[in-house]
Amino acid sequence: MSWFRSGARRHAAMDGDARQAAGAPLRRCARRAGLAPSDLRRPVDRVQRAIAFVLLGLALIAVPLAATTCARWSYRSGMRAEGADRSVRARAVATAEAVGVGATGDRYVHETLRAHWTAPDGSARVGVLTAWKNAKPGARHTIWVDLRGTATTPPRPHGRTVTDAGYAATGAGLAAGLPLFAVYLVVRRRCDRHRDALWEAAWARMDADAGHNRPS
Repeated sequence: MSWFRSGARRHAAMDGDARQAAGAPLRRCARRAGLAPSDLRRPVDRVQRAIAFVLLGLALIAVPLAATTCARWSYRSGMRAEGADRSVRARAVATAEAVGVGATGDRYVHETLRAHWTAPDGSARVGVLTAWKNAKPGARHTIWVDLRGTATTPPRPHGRTVTDAGYAATGAGLAAGLPLFAVYLVVRRRCDRHRDALWEAAWARMDADAGHNRPS
């Protein structure tokens, strides 16, 4: 059964190599960030690592809290706006009377049509609307009108509420996380300067020792 044991050891070694290769980028990032363990760690390295862990803990608390709070606030505000829009708008069925071409905006020229519909109070309304697809005389289409029966824009869509909530969560998360990241960069820069000073002092001592210990 030696061949079986040798094969198992070979597969275990291959699995270990694969795990090490998969974790190499993470270890590289941790080493660059000054978070990798090392027996050569100096006091300034330990200070930097402690501050990094504190800032990371604050980020793990502040970023989700800010994102969820702002997303919830934005979503509730959007739902109130949806309700307000729907409270002053109603659906009406417009019947096309004549189709023509006319300018309905400053930048674009749209095909327009004359149509009639019934206002919420039951009175008849006639107006010019932007033509819908395959519009022709006699065609019917659902439009939105205000309480007076004038054609208006549709109410706020729910998709916009969800999108705004996502934007709010992203912005709040960045606003909460970026200052903490900036603080860490400042701390690391100061620690790097201190490390450079320690290296310069160590080299100076080595040069001094080398001068005193020169062979006669």
